[in-house]
Amino acid sequence: MEIEKDQVCIFIPTLNEAPTIEGLVREFQERGYHRILVADGHSTDGTPEIARNAGAEVVFQTEKGKGNAIIEAAAIIDLPYVLMLDGDGTYLPDDAEKMLAPLFSGFDHVIGDRLAYPEKGALTRLNLVGNYIINYFFKVAHGRDLHDILSGYRAFTLSSLQQMNLQEAGFEIETEMAVQAVKFDQQVAVVPVHYLMRPGTPTKLNPVQDGFRILSAIFRFARLNNPLFYFGMIGLLLTFIGGGIGVYVFLEWLKNIEHLPMTILTVLFIVVGIEIFMFGVISDLILAFHREVIREVQRLQPPQPPKRRE
Repeated sequence: MEIEKDQVCIFIPTLNEAPTIEGLVREFQERGYHRILVADGHSTDGTPEIARNAGAEVVFQTEKGKGNAIIEAAAIIDLPYVLMLDGDGTYLPDDAEKMLAPLFSGFDHVIGDRLAYPEKGALTRLNLVGNYIINYFFKVAHGRDLHDILSGYRAFTLSSLQQMNLQEAGFEIETEMAVQAVKFDQQVAVVPVHYLMRPGTPTKLNPVQDGFRILSAIFRFARLNNPLFYFGMIGLLLTFIGGGIGVYVFLEWLKNIEHLPMTILTVLFIVVGIEIFMFGVISDLILAFHREVIREVQRLQPPQPPKRRE
């Protein structure tokens, strides 16, 4: 299906991307994309002026963080399709059309898989291992394999973006978008894209610290999206701790040494752990019923007439 470029907004969140932003904006213009929105997080290197002189529309975030840039942009963008990418030059405008193509075929959300074609040196071994661990943990926690949930190269319909209840202010925003896409049963496509070395700006990510925050976010988001996993993990952990203490108490009892307080603690850990696990089972059944009701309501709703494009 042909891509209607005048219906696409190129959205670029930036923070100190002076070496790369001008070339990025001009490359998209040369490809026929004329609505380019740059949301700047109050750069100090002249990024907004460079982007504006290159022909982009520039807005300033009221709050810091990439997440806030995306949240605020949802209220500004007025075109039905959005292509989002970082302004640091790591993503290629050459991949734009294959990112947008699924949207014009009925998909709601497209994720660019950086791990498919990374340039040599673009990702360290620690980055690669961390990404694979995070993606696998997401698959287990949320039941969908999206290949690269941390990708900053995404395309989505404006309606699918506005459907999401995004709240994360920082780099966890990509994880939250993936979770919300699964939660609302959006049609998600994964497209292999190239990923280049950062040409002139230092990375803003700390692999260990931010990796831990992202893993924590995946687990935290599972509370509503996959309660069996969330409460099951907590319940099994408490039960395992109680079982470990119980083994110690039993071995001591064989030596005629009694530990009454630890015996009570063992029972408490195991009972509470089992109760939390069962709470997760019940919550999962309620969530499944809720989703079934929502699907039935959507099925019974009359189809909306297609909106006329100007």
